[in-house]
Amino acid sequence: MAGSVSTTAPSENTSKKDAQARGAVFATTRWSVVLTAARTDTTRAQAALEKLCCTYWYPLYAYVRRRGYSAHDAQDLTQGFFAHLLERHSIAAADPNRGRFRSFMLGVMNHFLANEWHRAQAQKRGGGATIIPLQFDTAETRYGHEPADSTTPEQNYERRWAMALLEEVLRRLAEEYKLEGRAELFAELNPCLVGERATRPYAELAAKLSVSEGTVKSAVHRMRQRYRQLLREEIAHTVAEPGEVDAELQHLMSVLAGR
Repeated sequence: MAGSVSTTAPSENTSKKDAQARGAVFATTRWSVVLTAARTDTTRAQAALEKLCCTYWYPLYAYVRRRGYSAHDAQDLTQGFFAHLLERHSIAAADPNRGRFRSFMLGVMNHFLANEWHRAQAQKRGGGATIIPLQFDTAETRYGHEPADSTTPEQNYERRWAMALLEEVLRRLAEEYKLEGRAELFAELNPCLVGERATRPYAELAAKLSVSEGTVKSAVHRMRQRYRQLLREEIAHTVAEPGEVDAELQHLMSVLAGR
């Protein structure tokens, strides 16, 4: 029942531990691990790179499609690109002092499209190469739902990147609520993260959840606060230094705003 949903916050000890863990993420992020270990080919670096690629492959697929390639060729090229990235250690060419993951990936993809078509054709979705499991079964459906616009492929790539990042943050937040046994609460309050309050009045939510309006306000506040924390963490995973997080956040928000 909706009324059985718990809106209480985690315990103080749990919150402290979570805060410590969230602070630690800035010390060693996925992209910094990859950059630091790029020339040593460590298992940790490989795992970090694969995680980043699995999360952010779709903006590259959409970029290739916007460059005029068919769905079939875009799938081959995207998979071939990641095989090329992992096998040829292109990551070693990244400059740790200028390395934002989204910029690096677009640069390497442009090089790949210009010089590696024959390699992608020979591989044909891998051909024994290292394969990252990309969800191509949904890629064209997602691409087909994108509205037509006059942006350049590069501008569209950045927008897709920003949206992929927000989707990953939302996925992580939903998983946290699920693990805490509060999936129903997340489903009810999720629209409050980005929507206007008038679209889902707190009084209406309170009545549905059988709690006070003040309890709903507190729950929404905590959800938004955790969302912002996860957003910063996810951005931190894609930049080389913690000091770049604010600038990257500002840039991605401006991209989403169409500025």
